[in-house]
Amino acid sequence: MQPKPTRARILDAAHELMFTRGLARATTKEIAKAAGCSEAALYKHFASKEELFVSVLKERLPRLNPLLSELVEKPGERSVLENLTEIARLASDFYAESFPIAASLYAETQLKRRHEDSMREMGTGPHMPIEALDAYLRAERDAGRIAPDADTFAAASLLMGACAQRAFAYDATVGKRPPQPVEEFAAALARTLLKGITGG
Repeated sequence: MQPKPTRARILDAAHELMFTRGLARATTKEIAKAAGCSEAALYKHFASKEELFVSVLKERLPRLNPLLSELVEKPGERSVLENLTEIARLASDFYAESFPIAASLYAETQLKRRHEDSMREMGTGPHMPIEALDAYLRAERDAGRIAPDADTFAAASLLMGACAQRAFAYDATVGKRPPQPVEEFAAALARTLLKGITGG
C-alpha cells in the first residue's frame, strides 16, 4: 500500500491532536512529529497553524459549507424541509467535532484575538455557515417557497445556534435523560424553524 502523502498525514495528525488536546495546546512541532515529518515540511504545506486549522475544518470534519454552497446554486431540487433537516444534521455533527478543537481558545484571550485576526485575514470564520444558510434561505424566499417577509438571517442564526448549543450542552444532558439522536434533533429543528418562516 502506498504511504499517504505528507499533506494528508499532517491533516490527520492535526485533526487528532487538535481534537484531543485543543487548538491552543496542539503545537505545530507536535503535529509534525505525529505526522512523521519535520516542522519545516509542515510549513511547506501550511503557512500557519491557523491555515492548518481551517484546512482540518474543511477537509476532516463533516462538510457543511459545500452542502450550503450547492443549495444556494440549486435551491429547488428537494423540499425546504428536506434541505433544512440535512443542514441541521450536518451542522450538529460539524459543531460536535469542532467544539472540542476550538474550545481551548476561549481560555486564552490573547490567543483567541490572534486567532480571530488570522481568520479575518483568510476571509473565513464561524460566521460563514450562518451567512451561507442565510443566502440559501434568501434563494428559497425569492423562489416563493418560504414567506416573503421571512427574516432569513434570524432563521439561519437560530438553526446554526441551536446546532452549536447542542454540541456545547450535549454531555451535560447524559444521565438526566437519554440524549436525542442527531437525526431526530435535526428533523424536529427543521420542522419548527420551517413553521416560523412559512407561517405554517
